[in-house]
Amino acid sequence: MKVTKQSKRQIRLQNILFVLLFFTVIGLLAWLSDNYRYQADWTANSRNTLSEASITVLEQMEGEIKVSAFAMDASPLRKPIEDLIGRYQRYKQDLQLSFVNPDTEPDLVRELSITVDGELLVEYQGRSEQVTQLTEGAITNALQRVSRTAERWLVFVEGHGERSAFGKANHDLQVWAQQLEAKGFRLQGLNLATSAIVPDNTSVLVIAGPQVNYLPGEVRLIEDYIARGGNVLWLADPGQLYGLESLAELLGVSFEPGVIVDPTTQMFSINDPTFAIVGDYSFHPVVEGFDMLTIFPYAAGVVVEPQADWQGDSFLLTTAQSWSETGVLAGEISFDEFEDVMGPMSLAAAVSRDLDSDAAAEEQAQPKQQRIIIVGDGDFISNAYLGNGGNLDLGMNMINWLSSDDQLIAVPAKTAVDSSLNLSRSQSMVIGFGFLLVLPAVLLLSGLTIWLKRRKA
Repeated sequence: MKVTKQSKRQIRLQNILFVLLFFTVIGLLAWLSDNYRYQADWTANSRNTLSEASITVLEQMEGEIKVSAFAMDASPLRKPIEDLIGRYQRYKQDLQLSFVNPDTEPDLVRELSITVDGELLVEYQGRSEQVTQLTEGAITNALQRVSRTAERWLVFVEGHGERSAFGKANHDLQVWAQQLEAKGFRLQGLNLATSAIVPDNTSVLVIAGPQVNYLPGEVRLIEDYIARGGNVLWLADPGQLYGLESLAELLGVSFEPGVIVDPTTQMFSINDPTFAIVGDYSFHPVVEGFDMLTIFPYAAGVVVEPQADWQGDSFLLTTAQSWSETGVLAGEISFDEFEDVMGPMSLAAAVSRDLDSDAAAEEQAQPKQQRIIIVGDGDFISNAYLGNGGNLDLGMNMINWLSSDDQLIAVPAKTAVDSSLNLSRSQSMVIGFGFLLVLPAVLLLSGLTIWLKRRKA
């Protein structure tokens, strides 16, 4: 080909045109990557993709969602948090994630009672929930709770010396009640002697340690409320039931005589033998993933034997060294195998039953569940002891479980089934020889062939 000035100009023009087209394509690709996103999850069980239950919750939430992650700047949890929240952001672009360094914001940490590195604060339309577990199930259930717009009324029975939700005394529950109000609950006292019925809009009826007997008519009001499907938190103390024996029989629960004594508390510099420590939790939604010690002063053991269509579980267990002391709590206290009951002891029981099963079956919907919790101690969430261990978190978990209008969303755990590759000896040898000998030989041979052809040309 003869090179002329015209051909040179054509080649130069072609080069310029190629460069312009090249940068134009690069610019278009940059614009497309900024405005359009495509991600594919190629894992065996789509473990990096949200479940349908989580996607449904996001679709029902209109408006901005804010997630604040309390993690130190050098915390290894920041990357897992970004990845997990990023799955939600793929389906809801106005979900905002921000990080807060607890070291630089100590006042905010104290105000929100942040206790775990990596704890999340989920905020939506003035309501908030804290999440300590970095799992899809925990975050989705928190989103479900903050998305509820219906008022949730906690009604506290009054008139029998119960612990007051509005009282400032050490044995009252005002601090816990204030935390509940901050979560969007509405609180109300109820004197059964002057009320003809427990209100139908009651989310949870709280019976917090009465000191005098209930009238038979008052007990019937409570039992009628339960018959209508109401949820109850019963905080009982050792000793008398003050007229609530028929309620205990209805729910299939009984209380061990005496007071729980736990000698292991001495390791924590607690000299009072009537304090019990719980660090063993059963598989129940109230304590799922719960790993903090809780402290119970002056508690009674709870035994559950569900009646009729009720199901029951114990979910707080004392140490094996504890026992229920029926003698005098003075001087040197020791276990009496003929009078006392050896631990571990159950401190709380949850009973539940499905409601409207026939209607739910016709609609192919999950039946509503009635839920009741009976605790053998009311001191653990009192003003004096709420700040000990994980008492506050446990008290909040109980109310969250009791006040749910439906079942908490069950997000199945996704395990990495494709995380390992198992090869036989022969397969390993084929791969080894292939990469170490065959592939280098093929590349060398192809290079020599191309070199020889060029020399001949």
